[in-house]
Amino acid sequence: MNSLTSIAFLIAQAPPAKEGWLNHSGLPQFVIILIYLSLLLLLGVFSSRLFSGTKEDYQVASHSIGPFLLLMSIFGTTMTAFALVGSSGEAFKEGVGVYGMLASSSGIIHSLCFFLIGVKVWKLARKHGYTTQIEFFRDRLDSDFIGLLLFPILVGLVIPYLLVGVIGGGTVVQTLTAGLSPDWFPVLLPDGSPNRGLHGGIPTPLGALLICTVVLVYVFMGGMRGTTWANTFQTLVFMVLGVVTFVVIAHRLGGQDGLMANLKVLGESIPENRATRSEMSKSLFFTYLLIPLSVGMFPHLFQHWMTAKSASSFKVPVICHPLFIMIVWVPCVLVGVWATGDLAPRLPLIPGTDRVNANAVLPFLVKTQTGPVLGGLLAAGILAAIMSSLDSQFLCIGTIFSNDIYTHYKGEENVSDKQQVFTTRMFIIGIVAVTYFLSLGNPTSVFALGVWCFSGFSALFPIVFLALYWRGLSAAGAISGVFAAIISWSILFYHGINSPKGLREFKFPVSWGGEEFEIMPVVVMFLSCLITTVVVSLVTPKPKPETLKKFF
Repeated sequence: MNSLTSIAFLIAQAPPAKEGWLNHSGLPQFVIILIYLSLLLLLGVFSSRLFSGTKEDYQVASHSIGPFLLLMSIFGTTMTAFALVGSSGEAFKEGVGVYGMLASSSGIIHSLCFFLIGVKVWKLARKHGYTTQIEFFRDRLDSDFIGLLLFPILVGLVIPYLLVGVIGGGTVVQTLTAGLSPDWFPVLLPDGSPNRGLHGGIPTPLGALLICTVVLVYVFMGGMRGTTWANTFQTLVFMVLGVVTFVVIAHRLGGQDGLMANLKVLGESIPENRATRSEMSKSLFFTYLLIPLSVGMFPHLFQHWMTAKSASSFKVPVICHPLFIMIVWVPCVLVGVWATGDLAPRLPLIPGTDRVNANAVLPFLVKTQTGPVLGGLLAAGILAAIMSSLDSQFLCIGTIFSNDIYTHYKGEENVSDKQQVFTTRMFIIGIVAVTYFLSLGNPTSVFALGVWCFSGFSALFPIVFLALYWRGLSAAGAISGVFAAIISWSILFYHGINSPKGLREFKFPVSWGGEEFEIMPVVVMFLSCLITTVVVSLVTPKPKPETLKKFF
């Protein structure tokens, strides 16, 4: 860490380029982004040469992933635009309390889920040959309907998760390439003057299309092996460059000689309401603790668990995941709150409005506080975090369709491995296209979209936990719980959209002891699923004894 800090300070003190293509605003960043994306494409081509042609190799890398690659792929796929672009934007809006609200709890709860859920489902999946969640639930509950119910729900919840990455990636590309071509890509303020944070940058739709295309190519060619290698490479890139970004921005904004001196100056510049949790409701803070439970039901994380070579491969991810979260989240949250202080430059507004674009906080500071070459490298680092989750999600949705719909209902004996791989790839193309076209609508807050997506997965957490640890769970109970979770999610989402403050500010008021508390909508969803599942399971027939014997 000390060596990284030293390098960052040398970079921060280096004079900017004064001539040549490096002086063309936006061009160096764009070139470096293209080089980085080209490296990912080459990685996909290389991994495709090791592809054995089997369904198992394409979907779960033949269960050959060891501890280090498992750690890097799992961490990479959980760190999205929500963690980087979203956390900086939310810290800008709400203050430093965002770190405790999500990062601290995520570090502990994620590792707990890996230990309590991941290891156990890995053992059952290896024993019975499962690749997806739906295969596990269908077998555990003796119910074909549970698969038909979960398929559209899981896909429906993953798509907003994908949108978080696509929108965040497009925003990053536009912000960091600002000035590239003002004539082709003008972005003006309401008074007709150029929006200096976005003017001339690659438009968000084009940037998002570029990212989707690159991810699609290396997932299409390399499958899970290519995805795992790409995630490992990208995780290393965004962690190292994240530290460099943090130190360089601290030096440029603080203007002091040492890191600690800069941190002190920048800390003093933050408004009091952003430097503490004083304006953050305690009830909201603690009800956020349910949101990290979403990792227990992420279908793409389930599929990554299945790639592990052995149960002991989980030891390193369980221990190191919280440390990695700290390394990534601390810089992002601090950069977000620094942007509220009087030492930070004025942030760009959303075109046509007088509101600051919170999604652009991190890329804008990278663009304005670093040199052109470093800015391009840091842009690659931010994109690395975003793309390292998109690839896993695309692959998992294709796998679910191929295994749980196409092969299951056509009959495994009637579908060859080659046909299953082809079907997986075709569905991936379809999902990429749908996600991209949905992203062309008005982008909402990356953080808000992420929270609602994660809330849906957290609401389903009781189903997987009870399936693993409670013999009394019945098919009717699980199905009722899924309906309760999704109905409550849909109702609250509808009210959130139509509330005066929108999705990001929508909270659920509860009166207790004469006082009114605000809680996150996830509490209502989680409890509705848990209570409904337990109550219905108690009064409905249980799975057959031979089924329970397979799992307990």
